[in-house]
Amino acid sequence: MAEKKYFNKPDSEGVVEEKLDKERFLILHNDEVHTFDYVIEALIQVCELEPVQAEQCTYLVHFKGKCDVKKGDYPYLKPYKQALIDKGLEATID
Repeated sequence: MAEKKYFNKPDSEGVVEEKLDKERFLILHNDEVHTFDYVIEALIQVCELEPVQAEQCTYLVHFKGKCDVKKGDYPYLKPYKQALIDKGLEATID
């Protein structure tokens, strides 16, 4: 009879923290609802982008379906994501 081998479960302590500290992107998604001007103004106000950057991101979102608008760890990006959502835009952190 074959001997059963038992393995210890990996230590998951710190995994959540590691995921939170990992550098991520705030992604704005196309919603086919808002105007270019509305999205540009939202990116300027919420994400503190320069007008040219906000315009470029808006065009990328329109033509590609999404665009990363900010980079950082999860706790840093979370309020930006919520502010974009509060303005009716679709945003995720990836």
